[in-house]
Amino acid sequence: MFKHAAVLAVVSALVAANAFGQANTPAPDVVTGAKPVKVERVKIHGASLEGNLENNAVDREALVLLPPSYGTDRARRYPVVYALHGYTIGAEQWSKEIHVPQTVEGAFAKGAHELIVVLPDSKTLHLGSMYSNSGTTGNFEDYVARDVVAYMDAHYRTIPQRASRGLVGHSMGGYGASRIGMKHADVFGALYIMSPCCMSARDAAVPFGGQGYEALVAIKSAADTEKLPFGLRAQLAVGSAWSPNPQNPPLYMDLPIGANEKAVLAKWAANAPLAFVDQHIASLRQYHAISIDVGDRDELRIDAGKLHTLLEGYGIANSFEIYSGDHTSAVAFRFQDFVIPFFARNLAFEQPKR
Repeated sequence: MFKHAAVLAVVSALVAANAFGQANTPAPDVVTGAKPVKVERVKIHGASLEGNLENNAVDREALVLLPPSYGTDRARRYPVVYALHGYTIGAEQWSKEIHVPQTVEGAFAKGAHELIVVLPDSKTLHLGSMYSNSGTTGNFEDYVARDVVAYMDAHYRTIPQRASRGLVGHSMGGYGASRIGMKHADVFGALYIMSPCCMSARDAAVPFGGQGYEALVAIKSAADTEKLPFGLRAQLAVGSAWSPNPQNPPLYMDLPIGANEKAVLAKWAANAPLAFVDQHIASLRQYHAISIDVGDRDELRIDAGKLHTLLEGYGIANSFEIYSGDHTSAVAFRFQDFVIPFFARNLAFEQPKR
């Protein structure tokens, strides 16, 4: 009954990361002379999400931030940065946490080369997809790496090559950036991982106790899950992403309860990036640049540091910074002063000659 550290570490990481939903984060000062960025709200069809058992939306909103010159220099093409949100929030809420378009405008005004920024949406029935492929939630890993990228290349003046695409995410999005980055190095050329959650099943336990067990086994419909406390909702997000079961209605997932315990724990452990990173070293070597950051008051700093050390052990260059802050306190400042400039330095701004 939820006594295993492997189960609870994943859930406790999500709880610690987003215990109150959207964070009220401070914004940097407005940069003098910053030119306006145009924000377009679009819907991107997810062929990868069709037929999902949770009935999560297949046509999903996304925010597209177009640089100041996009509307005037109509012959120019731009690199694209795909920015992934965390657990409990969607693209619109994520935009408020990182204070875009202000922070993107500020980065350009401070000298970063202009590029396009995209905020896709991955919020699901249980408040987050884990950016994973699952018949229950839909294939959100493929949605980001295939559907969203294909939409952008078809509808905007992008530079449609991996060297001109960047991937960044925070918290659950940091997990998504690491997971998708490892598995789709053929799509992206630079990678920035911010305060990633769920990197490993750590030796930590936050027991839910008998009441938590009873609440989960008593679920009769998807609507019943909305009444659950936050920690149990997070448990369901993990289960729907990593241990889907189309033969187990109403939630179409297996949980580590009773006879299923060991098998489900094995599936969950297999989805920890620190467990599968060794199988993707050749792909990670393809990146032009990789960066990882995390706050010094964020419990996720331990696993972020482990990823950095592991990559270094393989000779894969990556920058790693523990900055002053908690899980969300500096995220907007980081986005303006570190994330956008990182991609402006490390993405290709010219198309290869044919």
